[in-house]
Amino acid sequence: MPQITVDYSEQLAEAFDRRAFARDVHARTVEIADARPQACKTQFRRTEDTTVGPDTEGHAIVHVTVGLLAGRTEETKARLAEAVLDAVRAHVKPAGDLALHASAEIRDLEASYRKFDN
Repeated sequence: MPQITVDYSEQLAEAFDRRAFARDVHARTVEIADARPQACKTQFRRTEDTTVGPDTEGHAIVHVTVGLLAGRTEETKARLAEAVLDAVRAHVKPAGDLALHASAEIRDLEASYRKFDN
């Protein structure tokens, strides 16, 4: 915990500094949500196809989901979502006329969540 998943459009592969983004989001999660630095884990998933409305061209998407253990206030979750979007702005630089659509969701992990470290 936290479990951070980033889905992003293939067109952003060169424009997205993923390592810097992960470090930035980890630091913001520690500060805002009182997480432990070594507990932050981020996975990136590149998606091949992006469609926004009727358009299949000219758009790119970044969607970030942060799963936290239950107990954070809605205010804390909203602050973290805004911080994540700030990190997207800082670390994603699309080229040309590509329209970037970014979103973030902070959610509670289910009560059944378990983990192990080896």
